[in-house]
Amino acid sequence: MTTQESHHQEQEEIQETIYTGEVVQEQEPVTVGTAAMPEVTVADMEAEIAARDEQIARLREEIFRRAAEFENFRKQKERESAMAATRMLENTVRDLLPLLDDLKRLIHHTPAELQVMAEAKPFIDGVELIRKNFTSWLDKKGVREIEAKGKVLDVNFHEAITQIEVPDVEPDTVVEEYQTGYTLGDRVIRHARVIVAR
Repeated sequence: MTTQESHHQEQEEIQETIYTGEVVQEQEPVTVGTAAMPEVTVADMEAEIAARDEQIARLREEIFRRAAEFENFRKQKERESAMAATRMLENTVRDLLPLLDDLKRLIHHTPAELQVMAEAKPFIDGVELIRKNFTSWLDKKGVREIEAKGKVLDVNFHEAITQIEVPDVEPDTVVEEYQTGYTLGDRVIRHARVIVAR
């Protein structure tokens, strides 16, 4: 049988199938995992929206609460950091104040004959320059001397080491400053040690 005859025979078989009424039915597509959709009402949708709105409100409130907690935490850490820096500065200044006291004593007790000697002048001027630079550094850090002489004794700023009789001076008036006191901001880092009148 030739190819043409084979093709002709296939067409005859197809026509015969059509005439005899044999119709091949198409298979319905198979759906996997689908269930009948329940009927959704407006009330159901409104309830779902209300539940979602409530959840959003809760989450928003939680976010605001966490943000406030974080802001409080940040401010607390900044305060702690500032306090630590202030304490460190206080301790440093306290450690350095005795050096300033020594410089002041050295200048105050320099003999008058040395002050006029040409050979001693550079030395004396150098010590005075160191004292001025040191005082300037303290000033930049916010350190101030406590006024004492001539003031009425104030235990918040002064520490009386002794009392003496001084005519025409009110009792508890500071007549002499033994050691200068200092403040850093509004804190006393060293009380002024003073002698007061009886």
